[in-house]
Amino acid sequence: MSESVKRTRPKTAVDVTMPNVGERTYSLFNIWVVTLALKLLLVVSYHSTDFDVHRNWLAITKNLPVSKWYIENTSQWTLDYPPFFAYFEWVLAQFVPEVVKQDGCLALVEKGAYSLPTVYFQRLTVIVSEILLFVALQWYINSSDSQASKRRAYVAASSLALSPGLLVIDHIHFQYNGMMYGILVLAITCARLKRYLMCGFWFAVLLCFKHIYLYLAPAVFVFLLRAYCLNLEFDPKRKMVENLIYLVKWKNLSKLGALVVAIFAVAFGPFVYYGVMPQLLARLFPFSRGLTHAYWAPNIWAIYSFIDRLLIQVYQRVPLSQYPLQKIFKFDTSLLSNSKFINSSTRGLVGDIEFLILPTITPQLTFFLTLFYQIMALIPLFIQPNFRRFIGALTLCGYSSFLFGWHVHEKAILIVIFPISFLVCRDRRLLGPFNLLVSCAYISLFPLIFTPNEWLIKVTYTLLWYIIYYFNFRKVVRLPKDARESSYILDRVINTYILGLLPVLIVISLMDLLEGKFEILKKLEFLKLMIVSVYCGIGIISSWNGFNWLYFLHDDIWEDDSKESSN
Repeated sequence: MSESVKRTRPKTAVDVTMPNVGERTYSLFNIWVVTLALKLLLVVSYHSTDFDVHRNWLAITKNLPVSKWYIENTSQWTLDYPPFFAYFEWVLAQFVPEVVKQDGCLALVEKGAYSLPTVYFQRLTVIVSEILLFVALQWYINSSDSQASKRRAYVAASSLALSPGLLVIDHIHFQYNGMMYGILVLAITCARLKRYLMCGFWFAVLLCFKHIYLYLAPAVFVFLLRAYCLNLEFDPKRKMVENLIYLVKWKNLSKLGALVVAIFAVAFGPFVYYGVMPQLLARLFPFSRGLTHAYWAPNIWAIYSFIDRLLIQVYQRVPLSQYPLQKIFKFDTSLLSNSKFINSSTRGLVGDIEFLILPTITPQLTFFLTLFYQIMALIPLFIQPNFRRFIGALTLCGYSSFLFGWHVHEKAILIVIFPISFLVCRDRRLLGPFNLLVSCAYISLFPLIFTPNEWLIKVTYTLLWYIIYYFNFRKVVRLPKDARESSYILDRVINTYILGLLPVLIVISLMDLLEGKFEILKKLEFLKLMIVSVYCGIGIISSWNGFNWLYFLHDDIWEDDSKESSN
């Protein structure tokens, strides 16, 4: 890992800003340079349909007035991100060179027709926009108050800067997640420094860029409300009415409320003016889609869907099981003879999805489960509104939304990985859930990249990342004496499960590499996805359970250091 050592003269009364002799500076610049070289090599690699999605959004924002952005539907890749991202696409469109325009980058067509000039331009916009993530992570490191805390912050920040998830999703598959998570890191750093207004500012900006971060909004709302807008100190000398008045810090509430309203007004105001808000909201929240994505995200519904598929096989192959299954679940047996219906419903394609034996899951149920588990996480945060408890609640809100949400994409797992990465350096007991999470999460992204040329890159890079940070996190965090024995046993169980990912990886990799040679492997395409989703889903659910145990039963983990609290 890169740690530049800077030796300077001792501090004096005149020059108090100089660091101590031998003091280390932790910079991400070398990491940025190295990753830049790799990302430039990946410019001509495989890219998914998301590439044409963003190309079409460039065309929409460049060629049409604002009033038409959320109405235009020439292509199936309609604009479905919040307004700030649309403005971002408009800004990028202003810098499209003439040679890229002639290549078809800004053509409003049903299906994009483009070549290398467009690929080069769009790939470079991702690389440039990701600089924001490195700047935000560097600020997080620099804001630490001691060499030990800077070292821990550096390990966490560099693990995110080198994240295999960002490499696979942004620089191969193609998206702009790096910039989005850079804004999230800015909000987290502001919370750490108790700059509550700026925390609210950056998170409101983030919501106006990408609405998936609504998953984290309850934790941010409760944290800012409790830490910045409420005063729960009861003064017995005051009357009850006076205490109720002083309960709210009205000045702070007004400033925060005005700031958030102003940001949303800038984002959504033009669309309210043109009367297209219904169309915009319909694009942002398409509840007509099925419970699961075409590729099952490794969450509770992947396990639920797998059990339904398993019960179908049991019903069809074990005659003695038919009567009890019918009595228990009371399903329509005529559907089992329709192979087309069975195959389509297992894939979770856009549209309503129905289970054949287990009860059908509704959007209302997923919303209730998500909200319930988020509220459980918010109660300790309301009681103890410090930074560590805030990041813990943020992590659990991400977990709940990913595990129980409606039509969750597998890429959304990054919304859990980012906040939890800032916690693991606090206590080694957190490393178990973290290792389980990142190993299963990153492996679950592999089926997104199925081309042979990128196979070695995704596998080698992810394995190297895991090995490097497995040891580096263990090196910088402490383990309480009373937790060593239980942690030792738990670590062995977790590591055994993680090692089980290797045969899973070998199986799906061989299926990827040999798919073009054997016709039967093409027919078993979804089996490969199901294996990954179910195995990784079990790991992520176990990680969530372990994190919950630590969050609710080990209060010592969530107490801020005295120096950090006063920062």
